[in-house]
Amino acid sequence: MLPTRLRKNEKIRKLIRETRLSMDDVVYPVFVIEGENIKEEIPSMKGQYRYSIDRLDEAVESFKAAGIEYIILFGIPDESKKDGEATPAFADDGIVQQAIRKIKAIAPELYIIGDVCLCEYKADGHCCFFEDNGDIKRDKSLDTLCKVAVSQARAGVDMVAPSDMMDGHIAALRHALDEAGFESIPIMGYSAKFASTFYGPFRDAADSAPAFGDRRAYQMDPANGKEALKEVELDIEEGADIVMVKPAMPYLDVLSQAKDLSFLPMAAYQVSGEYAMIRTAVDEGLLDERAIFESLICIKRAGAEIIITYFAPILKELLAKYQD
Repeated sequence: MLPTRLRKNEKIRKLIRETRLSMDDVVYPVFVIEGENIKEEIPSMKGQYRYSIDRLDEAVESFKAAGIEYIILFGIPDESKKDGEATPAFADDGIVQQAIRKIKAIAPELYIIGDVCLCEYKADGHCCFFEDNGDIKRDKSLDTLCKVAVSQARAGVDMVAPSDMMDGHIAALRHALDEAGFESIPIMGYSAKFASTFYGPFRDAADSAPAFGDRRAYQMDPANGKEALKEVELDIEEGADIVMVKPAMPYLDVLSQAKDLSFLPMAAYQVSGEYAMIRTAVDEGLLDERAIFESLICIKRAGAEIIITYFAPILKELLAKYQD
């Protein structure tokens, strides 16, 4: 509880509110899968689900009841539709495009961010295309990512978030969106995305594990913080509206340093492995549930104005219990 003198000072109260957690700080990742009448729990992520389009009414009602105002969508096409060109990612009737239209019809006030990547839609599970010798086909990768972003914008998305880590992708997407008449659609860059082992449960959720090799060729070395800061600077120069560090808690030092150099809003993604680790520890009685609240507080304290987290559905309850 604040001292009386401070409680009576509106400017002080406003300053303190801005450093406190609220539902306005969080974005909830939502997985949409092809099929009918599906609401299936993700085995490696207790309490997280994959929804078919026809169950989104139910899902959206639960989001609204939990106080969630922002979501980021990940699509999971049928395995038979995945191909070498990532066609389901930019099809007008793609799973994400359908989900955007359905959610906007149900709850137009819900803010939708579209993940722009190829790994869930390509048969090989990679975020880009390769030459026969293993080099990345950068131009083809960027061209396809631009198709994805524009297709999501046409479906009614509010923001796009490219998670592919291709060099120059922010500038390419900005140009493509502007050319297509979507100048007002902002871009949230996965600016400092590390080649982390903490993504494991997500790949289970999105059926996006690479069929060969790994993603170290285009994601960052966990030991190289300086490169991460350079990537943040490059995204700013290319026209990103928001920059991000991913994962969050293992990289709080990078998050803090990136915030010091960036005038843009800073996002952090508390990824699936972070969620699974904390959720399991709490469920097993190894940690008090305050650990969930504490994990989010530390991410915000380090500099994130936006926190993408799987804990969003229970944050409203946690705020009522633990925030003074």
